[in-house]
Amino acid sequence: MLHQYFKTPQTGGALRSYYLAKALVEKGISTVVITTHNGSAIKKEMVEGIEVHYLPIPYSNNFGFFKRISSFLKFVWSIVREAGEFRDANICYAISTPLTIGIAAIWIKFRYKIPYYFEVGDLWPEAPIQLGIIKNPILKSVLYKLEKSIYKRAERVVALSEYIKQEVQRKVTEKKIQVIPNMADTEFYRPAAKRSDLEERFSVKNKFVVSYIGTLGLANGLEYLLNCVEASQKARLLIHFLICGEGAELDKLQLIAKQKNLTNLSFIPAQNREGVREVINVTDAAFVSFRPLPVLETGSPNKYFDALAAGKLIVINFGGWIKDEIEKNNCGVYVNPDNPQEFVNKIQKFTVDRNLLFQFQTTSRNLAEERYSRKLLSERFQYLFFD
Repeated sequence: MLHQYFKTPQTGGALRSYYLAKALVEKGISTVVITTHNGSAIKKEMVEGIEVHYLPIPYSNNFGFFKRISSFLKFVWSIVREAGEFRDANICYAISTPLTIGIAAIWIKFRYKIPYYFEVGDLWPEAPIQLGIIKNPILKSVLYKLEKSIYKRAERVVALSEYIKQEVQRKVTEKKIQVIPNMADTEFYRPAAKRSDLEERFSVKNKFVVSYIGTLGLANGLEYLLNCVEASQKARLLIHFLICGEGAELDKLQLIAKQKNLTNLSFIPAQNREGVREVINVTDAAFVSFRPLPVLETGSPNKYFDALAAGKLIVINFGGWIKDEIEKNNCGVYVNPDNPQEFVNKIQKFTVDRNLLFQFQTTSRNLAEERYSRKLLSERFQYLFFD
């Protein structure tokens, strides 16, 4: 398994690749993960039956675009040098982003005759193109061709949403694509009464709490959330907002919050999984935010599934399949990112009607159990290797 951002429950962060690797180990499949760390030397660890090789390639959510690209390409080159140690493998499972991981998978296929499965978590290069990061027409053309080549040469393609599947299918019409969305860890995250000690720690006693937990990046468009914070403060709602995470936009967001004098907002550093569970415990509504770009409506953000598992009201500011799902199942609301007053109008009814809030939260938990539980999706993933 190739994944640049492999995380464990102890380190925190997105755990999808850990869950997938665990699912293979539980099925008796010898599983090796090649990933990176910010240390100075290669290290190898056994993590609950998973053999993990950490390559010393620095990476941070605070990196700019070109520094990220440099890290991605170094990882590809390091995989090329290390892959010979695993030439007896039967399958290479390559997880994007970044898209460049596909270069390593193609090289392994042709050098060692090992077929690869390619997982598409975000549509690259479409995402940075729509964000305006990649503008050069020649570079765009090269990256589109690389994307199609990676899909075409893969033994299987795994998409994290139906929307991603449709986009990939449009480019490689002959390819069979399996959808396996992100997982809701319904064992770890559960609905629970708010703990008074945590309410004291986060200064949210007797407040309705709206939390954003995740990356603070350009794609997340969190200035829209700050507009909702400001509108709520002006409306004198008893709401407190928590922004928990790290990323390139953190300093900018803190500066905006200071300029607006937002006293109903707290920033919390990025947490490990236990820390995230504590933030979720005091949360009434989970805010999932992206810039209003078509490509960002296709994704499968981890924060959405954690919130479902914990039984939280979902608030989003983008369209796409998640909007359709929460509205159909009555477990969340969509707010227009250009109209923060709409957030005030829609959230206010939940702050005064706790029965309504409980109904939506219960539906969230039911959706997690019935459609996105780790057990259910792990079995679907295991089936790829035995079909």
